[in-house]
Amino acid sequence: MAKKKKFDYFDAFEKLSELTVNEASLLVETVENFTTSEALVESIDRSHVFEHAGDDINHEVYKTVAVDFMPPIDREDIINLAHAMDNVLDNIEDVIQHLYMYNVDAIPEDAILFAKLIKKSCESLDKAMEDFRNFRKSKKFQQLIVDVNTNEEEGDQLYVAAMRRLHTIEREDPVHVLVWSRMYTDMEKCCDTCEHVADAMSTIVLKNV
Repeated sequence: MAKKKKFDYFDAFEKLSELTVNEASLLVETVENFTTSEALVESIDRSHVFEHAGDDINHEVYKTVAVDFMPPIDREDIINLAHAMDNVLDNIEDVIQHLYMYNVDAIPEDAILFAKLIKKSCESLDKAMEDFRNFRKSKKFQQLIVDVNTNEEEGDQLYVAAMRRLHTIEREDPVHVLVWSRMYTDMEKCCDTCEHVADAMSTIVLKNV
């Protein structure tokens, strides 16, 4: 009987990070090609496909690590990293859903900039995840983590600038201010969760070098 192939946690993490890039790309496409909130239903369905695929991967991770006699890193760290990746997918899906729920009628330029920054953050995270399995020997992994953190700092700066414009230049419409205050908070949260993944990866490196 052929020996059962051992579950590859790092491969699972790479698949999760690739899903975040795909979902973030959908977000950019959605805001750049926005017409009406009713037309967002297709984007919601597509984002749910990515989120559901991530759930399936995480289910396999949780199921395997629960009985794995000797996982490559601590069980708690595997679970924390998988959960952090799941949060990225969930938060991007939330942004797309909220565009529809809040019945937005136009997309501000700051929202497009935020969507592109979220995609950039996910792409940086994906590059770091590709190198994660080699973290003990890699000479570039730490810089890749720094790149994720840098994107989060850009997100903080964009959030402050966008909220400032919203409450000064764009303050005439109270509903507009309320909706986009929430939307920018949602979008900034996406950048934060990417950094949380990077932090989880850094913690694993510190515990295993």
